Amino acid sequence: MKKLHRTICYTCYRPTTSCMCSYISALETQTRFIILMHPKEFKKTKNGTGHFTHLSLKNSEIHIGVDFSKNSAINSIIDDPNNICYVLYPSKDSINLNKTKIGSNKKRTVLFLIDSTWPCSRSILQHSPNIQGLEKLSFTHTKRSNFTFKQQPEAYCLSTIESTLCVLELLNKHKLEALEPKSLEGFLLPFEKMVEYQLSCNK
Repeated sequence: MKKLHRTICYTCYRPTTSCMCSYISALETQTRFIILMHPKEFKKTKNGTGHFTHLSLKNSEIHIGVDFSKNSAINSIIDDPNNICYVLYPSKDSINLNKTKIGSNKKRTVLFLIDSTWPCSRSILQHSPNIQGLEKLSFTHTKRSNFTFKQQPEAYCLSTIESTLCVLELLNKHKLEALEPKSLEGFLLPFEKMVEYQLSCNK
């Protein structure tokens, strides 16, 4: 039996029949966001939210891989003396954004986001000492993920785009961003519409 190939939207990387681009409104941020996407995550056309996150942030870029230790683009960002870089990853030594203000008035804030499952995130850090060596950030929250058709490993786990919204809200709180609350209200819209679409397909 011949397998049918679906056409893909090469902006949001979803099938064109369920493209979510019309729900995306990109934000302009002072913070530069670097999304490190595991190859397994890149292949997910149904539920990957890393692409949504990138498309929703004008000052962002995506790099796909596992070992970023010799990635010249990544290393040039980290080594730039005008940048102060962090990676969003919870650990016992991470800076809690709820309690502590980050950044510097004299440097550009760069935040690395790892877009993958927890085991794959650990793999990226293990293979990328340049990322592992960055100061780690975390945050506390009482939200539950709206990823209702995908089981999360723990109740506190959020998708990449949900975590990014939490970070943006905290950066706003610390006056490192000056984003209008209304602009943040629509940040999750493509994600919410994706979930809504997937649930309708499962009925």
